[in-house]
Parts: sequence; C-alpha cells; structure tokens
Amino acid sequence: MSCLVALVEEPSAALFLKAVLPSVLPGDVVLKCVPFQGKQDFENNIERKIRNWRTPDTKFLLIRDRDSEDCLAVKKRLLAICKKAGRQDALVRIACGELESFYLGDLNAVALAFGKKMPSQRLAKFRNPDQLGNASQELGKILSSSEQKLRWARMISPFLSLDGSNCSHSFNVLLSGVRKLYPKT
Repeated sequence: MSCLVALVEEPSAALFLKAVLPSVLPGDVVLKCVPFQGKQDFENNIERKIRNWRTPDTKFLLIRDRDSEDCLAVKKRLLAICKKAGRQDALVRIACGELESFYLGDLNAVALAFGKKMPSQRLAKFRNPDQLGNASQELGKILSSSEQKLRWARMISPFLSLDGSNCSHSFNVLLSGVRKLYPKT
C-alpha cells in the first residue's frame, strides 16, 4: 500500500483534504494529514518531519496559503526545504490567497453545505477567488458568521466539485497535481 502524507499549515486544511482527496486517490493509497499550527510552525518543522518519515512507498504533499506573499517565492522556498530533506519529488501546492478561496470558487458547494442562497458565481470577485485579499472574511460575510475555519472545512469540503469547474485555479492545480502523483487506473 502506498501512502500520501499531506503536510498542511493548519488543521482546517487537514479536514479539507480528508474530505476531498479520497475521491481523487486510488483506493490503495492511504492519506495521512499532518497539520501544523500556522505557517511559521509549518516552515520550521517540515524538513524534520519529511527527513524522519520512515514509512516505505510514501509521497509528500505540502499545502500552504499564499496569504500576501509571492506565490512562486513561497513554492520555491518550500521546494528547497523538501530538497534539503531529501525529497525533491514532493508535491508543493499553494492555496492562492487562502484555503477559503477554494470554497468561494464553488458557491454551489457552500449553498449545499449551509442551505442558503449564495451570490452569483458570475460576480467578478467570485469568478477568480484566488485574487481576493481576504477570502475568509468574504466567506464570513456571505455566511453571516465570524471566521470558523474548522467548521467551514468540515461542512463545505464534502460538496466541492472535483470536475474542474471550481473557479479557484489553485484548487484545480492541487487536484491536477495529486492526480498526476496517483493516476487512477
């Protein structure tokens, strides 16, 4: 059996992946999610975690929010850490903006999760949610609730469309990368 270890910046990303990836991965791949407590904890500890992982036939996926940093610079830095840990084959993906951009890219999933009418996906800010400055605040406005990242991940992730129709480009790139790592036969 093969293992995909997902190292993520925060617990909500782990919940998101546990809901989404089983539908993308072949049945013989075990998914293990390792959440950190923010990007500083993530970047300070991923090298050690990767270097000390001993399970055979393991591949690594690293996911981090871009926040306000340059996406390519973040990815380059994370790839360098993976290389230093001896895993230049790790898949690094950046949630452009933040994880909540993935949810705003599929407002139908948000509507199904919460049983609420959503704004139109055709509105400019929802056609490319990766460009939003603060997707979690925007999602909070839509749902009339304060930031509840864990609840949102738990509720929305199971309804996300995995067919490429999500308006978040970084969400689709994540799925594409995982599918290349583990093509279904």
